[in-house]
Amino acid sequence: MEITKEFESEYAKAVLISIGEDEATLDELERLVETVDGEVIARMTQNREKPDVCTYIGSGKAKELSEFIENNGEVNLVIADAELTPSQIKNLEDAVGCRVIDRTMLILDIFALHANSAAGKLQVEIACLRYTAPRLMGKGKELSRLGGGIGTRGPGESKLETDRRHIKRRIEALEEKLSELERTRSLQKESRSKKGLPTVAIVGYTNAGKSTLLNALTGAGVLAEDKLFATLDPVTRIMKLPAGNEVLLTDTVGFIDRLPHHLVKAFRSTLEELKYADIVMILTDASESVEEQLRKNAVTESLVEEFGGGAKDVIRVYNKIDSCENREFIPKEGFGISAKTGEGVEGLLSEIERIVKSKKCVCEFLIPYANMEVSNALYKKATVISSEYTDEGNLIVAEMESAYLPQFLKYMKNNN
Repeated sequence: MEITKEFESEYAKAVLISIGEDEATLDELERLVETVDGEVIARMTQNREKPDVCTYIGSGKAKELSEFIENNGEVNLVIADAELTPSQIKNLEDAVGCRVIDRTMLILDIFALHANSAAGKLQVEIACLRYTAPRLMGKGKELSRLGGGIGTRGPGESKLETDRRHIKRRIEALEEKLSELERTRSLQKESRSKKGLPTVAIVGYTNAGKSTLLNALTGAGVLAEDKLFATLDPVTRIMKLPAGNEVLLTDTVGFIDRLPHHLVKAFRSTLEELKYADIVMILTDASESVEEQLRKNAVTESLVEEFGGGAKDVIRVYNKIDSCENREFIPKEGFGISAKTGEGVEGLLSEIERIVKSKKCVCEFLIPYANMEVSNALYKKATVISSEYTDEGNLIVAEMESAYLPQFLKYMKNNN
């Protein structure tokens, strides 16, 4: 999809509103707006214990916002740094005389804009429909606005001007299509697994430089832009290590604080790519403040814990050191690199190689001729270095992942 002139002229001028004065989250919201080529005209915050149940911000602040919009004719959109209820959106629109969307709608729009694969498009449409269904209040005028533009890109008017039952059926049909694609992807994973190549997953907050690092390490040519959620679809490429060994390197979808649960649910299969990784590289933008790094790493680590499927080898990578003023703040156990210039990448590759080697062993097996199915399994699970047929059976020397060794201990002669 591309942003149309209609989108640029109709939805490009926004005011951000928030409960509390967390500038970091508002900065992030502004970056999200910029990702769809929007422009933030002003920010408005209110200190209160909890949002107003009717209008999110209080009536006095809503009046102040209404006056600001009236005096600034270019403003045509208000974006709340939270997920609002349908009634809050409607009431606030009535109070300020301007269209209102929330943070979730904006993120859904960005995901719809950047989804390229068939699976990605299905996942985004499912998330958009799940978000929209409870907001269908039978108001045709409001629904007619859901055909394009910030916060409404998703499925479009033709699919949204239906009742909830139709949307439910649509979601079920999309989920079936997605399941078919996931079955194909599972077969591809199984095929990769049979090749015996270890998998390294790059994870991190959106815009930490994951795609740039993937390109630097593999020459993949994946789109890498200085925008939030520039790439959504997981990409896997072969990476060669210094000693010549190969691993599979996967670039995953970027994380963000308060990722809408509709998207978490829709992209669960994508996030679960982490389960199949042998090594997880947590990428951090070292050019940001330490406070921002800690905040974003907390989000990343919680999702890795949720979807990672147990204990894994973790490498902490601090990217963009070419733009980092205080390198002394990079933890000693981490690897400072610049995916852009290549600085520090050699040390990172050596660490990946060290971990991969630590997971492998070279063993000698004697397989009786009566158990040739074991030989077949060994060829699938290991790299066979030599094979000799003796009076006692098939003598095989093979290199394999240590995790596979227990399956063949009965036939092992020695372990070098």
